[in-house]
Amino acid sequence: MELNHTHDVTQRSWLETANVAGTDFPLQNLPLGVFRRRGGGETWRGGIAIGDQIVDLAALQQAGCMDGLALDAVRAATATTLNALLEMGPTAWQALRHALFELLRAGSPHEPGVRKTLVSQAEAEYAVPVRIGDYTDFYTSLDHAVNCSRPLGMAISPNFDWLPIAYHGRVSSIGVSGQQVYRPMGQFRPDPSAPPVHDACRRLDYELELGAVIGVGNPRGNSVPLRDAQRHIFGLCLLNDWSARDIQSWEMQPLGPFLAKNFATTISPWLVTLEALLPYRTTWSRAAERPQPLDYLSSDDNRAAGAFDIQLEASILSARQLAQGRQPRTLTRTSFRHQYWTLGQMIAHHTMGGCNLQPGDLLGSGTISGPSSGEAGALIELTVGGTQPVDIGNGESRSFLDDGDTVIFRGWCERDGFARIGFGTNHGTVLPVPSAESAH
Repeated sequence: MELNHTHDVTQRSWLETANVAGTDFPLQNLPLGVFRRRGGGETWRGGIAIGDQIVDLAALQQAGCMDGLALDAVRAATATTLNALLEMGPTAWQALRHALFELLRAGSPHEPGVRKTLVSQAEAEYAVPVRIGDYTDFYTSLDHAVNCSRPLGMAISPNFDWLPIAYHGRVSSIGVSGQQVYRPMGQFRPDPSAPPVHDACRRLDYELELGAVIGVGNPRGNSVPLRDAQRHIFGLCLLNDWSARDIQSWEMQPLGPFLAKNFATTISPWLVTLEALLPYRTTWSRAAERPQPLDYLSSDDNRAAGAFDIQLEASILSARQLAQGRQPRTLTRTSFRHQYWTLGQMIAHHTMGGCNLQPGDLLGSGTISGPSSGEAGALIELTVGGTQPVDIGNGESRSFLDDGDTVIFRGWCERDGFARIGFGTNHGTVLPVPSAESAH
């Protein structure tokens, strides 16, 4: 896939909010999601974000301004999930993007008809955009690994340099932005000299991640070579891998996290396609003093353009700050380009043993942290294991999350000569354990 006219920064839309500086959803983005008007009991269906509006793809199907493969793709996207569109493959995805670009660009003769399909984002509610069959979460940031290991006087795992570490997560508790996250109960051991306790988590954390949604799968028994791996990705979203650190530290040996992760995962509603992200690919390399990947995790294409320069931000807003009308406090700004392993390498390794990925599968990137102190993607790093609370403004500080805290992620891409495109927001709010009875 190559850069094309849909990446042209000089192109503008007839919808003025798509041309406003700083918008996440200009003409060059066109991410897909699943929505309906809030409170009306409507059927969920596919939509495309443009400016502050949504192109209702079910309405567009009836507008008579599309034909051929693009119309087939629109029909597939009118369902309650985008899986049927994902199964059509990259040629159909591109046909849909290019057709929408023409319909929405300034001067399009179809403006009157397309304008009738618009729904305000302010009036919409969102669903998880795909039917997720399987969810795999990776652990691929060297900076995150070092930041978490150093306070404990431990070295990072010896396999970290050699393979993208991952575990299989829980699909049933994945929700869309706005998700209410109940503080989990669990078993943990606050006093190493005493037996473990059963109690509400005391060290609740977020993890700043990206989610990659698989578009085209692979047959069981067939691995995906690194050179082809990105072609299997439909798009990316923001992902919060909520984590109960006290539960995690007690349970994760020897098989990895379980209750510490399975209570909630939150993703943003819009999937930014790989075609929209093409201008923001960048080089990937490994420091000379560190081991270089094995052959199946190494390719010229991956070194030349396997990474993505996606800017990311994590903020917190406490319940008290919300009541006072205050703004969230930004705690982290970093970039996905720092990741030790690329998305392509994650897919190549995931399928190396013959595992069959399927349309709608979700891969979590793992916590995204950078080399500087302000680039840590989780509170456990920012607070040095909870020993150095961070200021969140208004006289409040946090070692870990309190009930009522809202965590907000934002992501965007910028590069000279190209439009700024964004992911929207991903936010979730921590609620207490659901009932007093369950706490005993």
